[in-house]
Amino acid sequence: MDDRSFVAAQDVILDMKKHWTTRLYPALKAEYAERAAAVGESPQTRQQVTELLGSTTSYRYFAWMERHLQRMKYSGRYGLVPYHHERAADLRNTLPDMSGESRLELDPDFKNPVYYETVDVHQHPGGVWSEPTAGFVYERGARSTTPMLGARHRDLHGRLTDRAIRDGIPDRMLDMGCGFGKSTRPFYEELRDTQVEAVDLAAPCLELAAADAAATQAENVRFRQMNAYETDYDPESFDVVTSTMLLHEMPPEEIGRTFDECARVLKPGGRMVHLDFYILPDAFAEFIHYGHSQRNNEPFMVPLVEMDVKAELETRGFTNISIEPFQEADGVDVENSPFWRFPWTIIAADRP
Repeated sequence: MDDRSFVAAQDVILDMKKHWTTRLYPALKAEYAERAAAVGESPQTRQQVTELLGSTTSYRYFAWMERHLQRMKYSGRYGLVPYHHERAADLRNTLPDMSGESRLELDPDFKNPVYYETVDVHQHPGGVWSEPTAGFVYERGARSTTPMLGARHRDLHGRLTDRAIRDGIPDRMLDMGCGFGKSTRPFYEELRDTQVEAVDLAAPCLELAAADAAATQAENVRFRQMNAYETDYDPESFDVVTSTMLLHEMPPEEIGRTFDECARVLKPGGRMVHLDFYILPDAFAEFIHYGHSQRNNEPFMVPLVEMDVKAELETRGFTNISIEPFQEADGVDVENSPFWRFPWTIIAADRP
């Protein structure tokens, strides 16, 4: 396909996603309020919301649009995957030779955990790990994951950076599940005297992240192919550990093991700060989130929100536990947004 057709099609999909976010969602929410008022009480459970809305035309249309806009985005006629596959060789040639490069460490014998290969998460065919252009696909796809942020999407990561270092600048920090490096970049750019280590499962994403760091001439970051809950770092070797949208991609047992690893590698007094999707303020928000989990091939979103994270952290000895809504941009109403948004949540705690 030609570039112009691809860009035009992806722009149409993005505009339709904005319509879904700013028109269909508010209309569905308004219909829910009207139906709840008609029965004289607000539903207290997701199941009660389903009884009110699940069979309505508006909800079915909302759900169909969510599922199939994502499908078209990735694997439709002008989808991200076919476009990048057609240009695989050219895209790979844009990456610098990273052999002997200190910013990148790949493991040729690395084995993905079984859960990671079981589902095409985000409806990304083959996932972010299975073929050489997967990192390029993921990077391009991430630009429209939160359609209302637009150019402010970088602001989200800057806000997380500010939150992670508000108690002091770390000498060493670890970014778990770094992907193609978007969550890591604000740290190594702003904290030039901090050694930033970043780990991820997907080699294609790590290659892109390291190339990006090399282009900025950053000398204080290293990207490594490694499982977040099975790193080879020494005990008590980091002041701060972070992750962005990692926990909801893991089964509950692996989330627990990730918390264990945070406790192991943090220095006494060190802090972990995870940004993920957790706090659901009411039954309607739960109904929407559980549906998104199904429609976007996110099987571990629901187990995360059903987990008692505070208890899990207390069991592991963490202190100063904070689980609170996260405002991803100025002006966002985190309690009652008029538009669809992820339930962004900060999960933070100290190692005593």
